[in-house]
Amino acid sequence: MNTISFLLILTGVLLNATAQLLLKAGTNAIGHFEFNLNNIWPIGWRLATEIHILGGLSCYVVSVVVWILALSRVPVSIAYPMLSIGYIVNALIAALWLGESMPFTRVAGIFIIILGVLLIARS
Repeated sequence: MNTISFLLILTGVLLNATAQLLLKAGTNAIGHFEFNLNNIWPIGWRLATEIHILGGLSCYVVSVVVWILALSRVPVSIAYPMLSIGYIVNALIAALWLGESMPFTRVAGIFIIILGVLLIARS
């Protein structure tokens, strides 16, 4: 895998991870809600106009374009497992930015994911 291909994959992964974090920040800003017939329009409107959610959806759109570019250069059997880098990024940033817990088992799982990504990247 050359540098451009790796950067495309990494960019797609980071955009996807950013999208997830922004969606979570958006739902945190809105608070707990349930859809039912009485609140589908008010909640739908709040979701559609929440800046973090709009940012997250925008990141998804750009990540799809970047991912298509990456897949045009790299076999899917290599590119797709690289998406697991997003688990690492999301867990670390969620702990720092959103205050989510990071128990030992989660940290151990992250190290296993890192090992797997390294093995796939070297194949």
